[in-house]
Amino acid sequence: MSFSGRSLRKYVISPRSKSWTCPGNISGRIPQCFNNFTFLVQQDISTPNMIPQTEFIVMRCENAFVYWKGQDKEYNKTLRLLKLIDLSSNRLVGNIPKQLSLLRGLVSLNLSRNHLTGNIDSEIGQMNVLESLDLSRNQLSGEIPVGLAELSFLAFLDLSFNNLSGNIPSGTQLQGFNASVYAGNNGLCGPPLAACLPPDGPSSANDSKFDAGFYISTLLGFVLGFWGFIVSLVLKNSWRKAYFELWNKIWNWTTSTINARRLR
Repeated sequence: MSFSGRSLRKYVISPRSKSWTCPGNISGRIPQCFNNFTFLVQQDISTPNMIPQTEFIVMRCENAFVYWKGQDKEYNKTLRLLKLIDLSSNRLVGNIPKQLSLLRGLVSLNLSRNHLTGNIDSEIGQMNVLESLDLSRNQLSGEIPVGLAELSFLAFLDLSFNNLSGNIPSGTQLQGFNASVYAGNNGLCGPPLAACLPPDGPSSANDSKFDAGFYISTLLGFVLGFWGFIVSLVLKNSWRKAYFELWNKIWNWTTSTINARRLR
């Protein structure tokens, strides 16, 4: 089954729903209509909400097993208070819709084991009460947004086996997670992973240009100085005479010193 307008009307639980778990045979792109979930958009569920006049199939159940924060948990009487979206282990493609960031009442989001691409939305920090986020085993790229570090209630995180790169935002609780949370992202660095290497782009290029310029200027200075000295000897008779007399004195002093040491 693929996401489309009709299939969405069939599998979305209702605008008042607090959980959405889809079967593992869905393909296509995630629809950009999550702002219809009024109970998830509003962080305070005690506030009356205007419900869109749209017909959806309502599914009711008394209890359920939910994989949340890395553990299987059973919810019965408190199921109606649970607010989560689980689209894991499907064949979803494309970017994660920016509309997900509008769900400020969402507690758990699981999009793992799909084929999602693109960046993690920089506005994810607006999901103030999010406690569990699993985006593992996709093809997400780019850097980890700083907004992710602003989720103060985040207790479970899994970004492993994507194509993320760059420095893990420092000075936040993101360093408190185990390194396995970031495994499989060869471009990531910084605590709790290995330290980031200093950039070798522009600075190294500038250093190499400086070294080349230094050697060239030194060579030119030597050549010009040498030939300037030779020209001076040729043109100035007094300089030439003084120069050869100097070398003659040096030669005589050297030979006399060597002979004196031999006689000893």
